[in-house]
Amino acid sequence: MGLTRQYLRYEPAALFGLVASARAGVAFVALRGERGRYVAVPACEHVFVWDTRKGEKVLILKGLKQEVSCLCPSPDGLHLAVGYEDGVIRVFNLLSGESTITFNGHRAAVTALQYDHLGGRLVSGSKDTEVIVWDVINESGLYRLRGHKDVITQVLFLKEKNLLVTCAKDTLVKWWDLDTQHCFKTLVGHRAEVWGMALLSKEKRLITGSADSELRVWDLTYIQEVKDPDEPESKKSKGSSSPGAEENTEEDETLELDEHPKERIVKCSKVGSIMREGRDRVVTLGTERMGKFLACHGTDAVLEVFSVLSEEEIQKKLEKKMKKARKKAKQNSEEEPERSVELGLQEEIQRVTNVKASSKIKSFDLILSPKGELKMVLLLQNNVIELYNLDLSAQVPQAVRVSRITIGGHRSDVRTLAFSSDNIAILSAAAESVKIWNRLTLQCIRTMECEYALCSLFVPGDRQVIVGTKTGKLQLYDLASGSLIETLNAHDGAVWSIALSPDQHGFVTGGADKCVKFWEFELVKDESNVQKRLSMKHVRILQLDEDVLCVRYSPNQKLLAVSLLDCTVKVFYVDTLKFFLSLYGHKLPVLCMDICYDGTLIATGSADRNVKIWGLDFGDCHRSLFAHDDSVMYLQFVPKSHLFFTSGKDSKIKQWDADKFEHVQTLEGHHQEVWCLALSPNGDYVVSASHDKSLRLWERTREPLILEEEREMQREAEYEESVAKEEQPVVAGERQGETGLAGRKTIETIKAAERIMEAIELYREEMAKLKEHNAICKAAGKEVPFPVNPILRAYGNITPSAYVLEVFKKVKSSELEESLLVLPFSYVPDLLRLFNEYIQLGSDVELLCRALLFLLKIHFGQITSNQMLVTVIENLKKTTISRVSEARDVLGFNMAGLQFLKREIEAKDEVTFFADATERFEEKKRKRKKKEKMVLAVL
Repeated sequence: MGLTRQYLRYEPAALFGLVASARAGVAFVALRGERGRYVAVPACEHVFVWDTRKGEKVLILKGLKQEVSCLCPSPDGLHLAVGYEDGVIRVFNLLSGESTITFNGHRAAVTALQYDHLGGRLVSGSKDTEVIVWDVINESGLYRLRGHKDVITQVLFLKEKNLLVTCAKDTLVKWWDLDTQHCFKTLVGHRAEVWGMALLSKEKRLITGSADSELRVWDLTYIQEVKDPDEPESKKSKGSSSPGAEENTEEDETLELDEHPKERIVKCSKVGSIMREGRDRVVTLGTERMGKFLACHGTDAVLEVFSVLSEEEIQKKLEKKMKKARKKAKQNSEEEPERSVELGLQEEIQRVTNVKASSKIKSFDLILSPKGELKMVLLLQNNVIELYNLDLSAQVPQAVRVSRITIGGHRSDVRTLAFSSDNIAILSAAAESVKIWNRLTLQCIRTMECEYALCSLFVPGDRQVIVGTKTGKLQLYDLASGSLIETLNAHDGAVWSIALSPDQHGFVTGGADKCVKFWEFELVKDESNVQKRLSMKHVRILQLDEDVLCVRYSPNQKLLAVSLLDCTVKVFYVDTLKFFLSLYGHKLPVLCMDICYDGTLIATGSADRNVKIWGLDFGDCHRSLFAHDDSVMYLQFVPKSHLFFTSGKDSKIKQWDADKFEHVQTLEGHHQEVWCLALSPNGDYVVSASHDKSLRLWERTREPLILEEEREMQREAEYEESVAKEEQPVVAGERQGETGLAGRKTIETIKAAERIMEAIELYREEMAKLKEHNAICKAAGKEVPFPVNPILRAYGNITPSAYVLEVFKKVKSSELEESLLVLPFSYVPDLLRLFNEYIQLGSDVELLCRALLFLLKIHFGQITSNQMLVTVIENLKKTTISRVSEARDVLGFNMAGLQFLKREIEAKDEVTFFADATERFEEKKRKRKKKEKMVLAVL
């Protein structure tokens, strides 16, 4: 067997150039004991925590591969729940930055997350139209709620009642009773998608935002009553409608729960509408934590802020209004106008101000500071975070921009990248600026304003850079001063491509005006300065029949390859500009190409998704490779090799071998189209830019890459992906209704079930061996040494039953039910016997009871019909009840002890507080007497 060619693996090194992704929301987080200073924002697959005061990144919560789609901080401020595109939810600890809990239940992107007021439960909504309630403390799923027909847009817990409100793009708002896990009321008063909602006035009012400029306001009335079965439907009590209610097109209905003798009735009546200034749909609608302020925005750059009056303020206003009405009635000698005075909706929810951001708003968050200021953080579409303060004590409150985080990235997509000759500086240019980055620190060291950039290069010496623009200009910048030195009108159309000549004396440009122009560097005297400066001189022109998309020199500078809009690549001699070769075969224009270091091969990438490798001696096509699932946007050879990289609109970067025509490696990380990439002159680094606003650095490691292993890993990943898409296992006897199990089958749950099966098989084998060993000892009449299993020895010579328990305890809490669901019934009898043994010993009672009850639920028919298990179940019943009552007694005793200690500490603190106050008072008294004595002495 011949030697296989060895490749070196490229690994992701860093993500930079990104302030925040506009995909998910922005949220204030409590960090280092401060609220209103730190904000969490999505950044592709990570979450960045920014210090808005210093404009620095203080924490990175690292994700895996999928993009972040939703954020929600916990009420205690210690955790942050993050939803991802693949339906996974991770809960991060903000103190350590580590992911502590993982929930896997949704089949599509998570679109809404909300904690309950204590932080013990988390509810999530998804693009798969389902809502799941999770137990954060127990790290497990409680149940799945089905009923919506489109993407869930918002989910809200009610503090006082055990209720959940959800809204979706199917125009419905649904009310769920979490005690019985079913929908008991559906609000159908919307004609289009419901994009957001909020609860106001101590959860007595619901406000919803739809596709129009109305914010619909609904009054909520909760009525508790005991139902008389003989009572007719017409006699049921109804809640009173609110004053000032507009005429509602939908009849107010009171929908009751038929299952409960004591039932909860919720009456929803439309009060009216608040009109927004924006004419488009509501994008985000939310309140600050206390519910005093409401804000919303559409697809424009304006955030509209409203204040919500409390009950006391409403009462004061009513009294004032009543006083005025009485005075007026007295003057007109009319009767007392007691009943006619009422507050309108516009007076209860008042517009405070409009905040005009610098670009389109994608998300916001509000927080009321202790100083009485309303802080607003806005996540904008153009990679910017803005923080505004609203002084509420002012006569006319005006929002003031306090800080703006921008330096960490471009406002628009980066369209061109370049490496300096020393591999340290990286140039990135977009529609508004050119930035120079330090590769080692990933800090932006220069920002220079420019026109829409399409191509760029470092001038030899790395002191200047040249940028080609969409308007046909060449802009020369000096890096030391960060200033624009010179601007030349190079082409009549866009400058699509620029290439440095191998002798480094000049460069060539290709534009949309069907011209290829040759330029040389020259030193000219500056008008204001005696010292000479660098300039560009136009020396030659090559006129062609089609727009030029890409130009490249051969390394010996004898040939020039030009890609044209007619899908061909034409090769010319540089000295005479005579035609040499025409490379045709692509079905769509060639967008990128490169020539290898020895000038023997040219690779071309096209919009037809193919890459063709040609010989540059005769122009013959060596191989055509289907490279990407969309247009190939950029192609570059690795220096001093026949390996090359391509980037495509399918968000992937791929490495290829031009000699063996093999796909070597795929670099996955970007979430949208990859526009361009650049390789460092030593080939150790690749930098890429994407439509997701991020720049990514990839580093060549010393780890060898074997193609067969790479293919095997790819196949495994495809299998794991297919497992996740399979039909979920069905519980016997359970109908597919409104509710279901929270978890879903993944490769992790299958592996966990396999580990439990292996442990039970080992237990069976060891018990059989022990039986056989005891028989041999009995026959021999003496003790024979028993061989210990190496696995059990590795765990410290534990018993086989203890080993099963160890394996069982290692299954993640959130994956336990799904792992038991795929476990075959043949292993369940052994598991039940072992559970009996463990519970008698009193170890892990809570975990074992949870698993036991779930197994009894899903295998009830088979367990009850098995005569062998009758005694096991009887024993389990006795031991479980006794052990659970013992555990409850211990918990009760501990709770009482903790409450006693709390009271002791509080009493001690009160004494200390008063002692401190007395001491301070005495100190002030002493100081005053001393001061008086000094005054008297002076007098």
